[in-house]
Amino acid sequence: MQHQDAPELSYMRGTVARMVAVLSIASRAGVAVRVVRCGGRHRGWSAPEGRSAPELVLVRRGWFRRRTRAGVFEADPTVGYLSLPDQEETFAHPGGGDVCTAIQFAPALWASLFGEHRPATPAVYVDAALELAHRQFIASTRQADSDYALPESLLALTRAAIGPAPHLGTRTTPHIGTWATDRDIVARARIAIVERHPAAGTLLSLAELLHVSPFRLSRAFTREMGVPLTRYRNRVRVGVVLERLEGGETDLAGLAADLGFADQAHLTRTVKEHVGHPPTALRRLLGTTDV
Repeated sequence: MQHQDAPELSYMRGTVARMVAVLSIASRAGVAVRVVRCGGRHRGWSAPEGRSAPELVLVRRGWFRRRTRAGVFEADPTVGYLSLPDQEETFAHPGGGDVCTAIQFAPALWASLFGEHRPATPAVYVDAALELAHRQFIASTRQADSDYALPESLLALTRAAIGPAPHLGTRTTPHIGTWATDRDIVARARIAIVERHPAAGTLLSLAELLHVSPFRLSRAFTREMGVPLTRYRNRVRVGVVLERLEGGETDLAGLAADLGFADQAHLTRTVKEHVGHPPTALRRLLGTTDV
């Protein structure tokens, strides 16, 4: 999931004259993240709108009204909402301008996270912990690690906002032949990462390989190992970098591509974060280049 440099798109929506600016900040198979800004004060209701996929909406500034068959609901920074495809909705903005984050899930990803589970209410109370998770998720869209760090931030955010479906936490693992324990799952995840299994390239595909929900995999890994899955995966990759540098590797761009880093700069930042030195200094420390 990469940060998008696409310009903001301003347009008139519905019969109500309300200027809406939409900026795509992240997009990857399974999820799309947009910042939606509405300017001005518009008390009237927009034309009916529908969703093609589930969407979590969290308000960053201001407030607005949302109307569905269930009634009228005020959304503000303390209360967001979940919009589902079978809901028709209209909007009004009597409070003036507002800004929100809209996270849309592809049906397949939503099913892997929640199955047929539907929250009792679309309203999402945003306490301080959830607001922090929201802001951390937005920050993660600006990072290079789109395969693990961003999905882990997304899982933390959706878990805090909606919570996992109860039955997905104990999903069976057919290849083990019995109920898998968290220790089993974490051990198999570690092996897949260390052996560089193709499915270990992303957190979501790794969870699919292990036949568990991404929620359970992420939570179990942190509990069993004491570090998040993202950091463990980077630890393994840094170990490979050290081995390759010790062996005389000089093509850092090629090494970054081989290990799944976004680019050479991403590799350099990750290595320095874990060992305190960039790759060029490590070559000297490992005695593989002249001082």
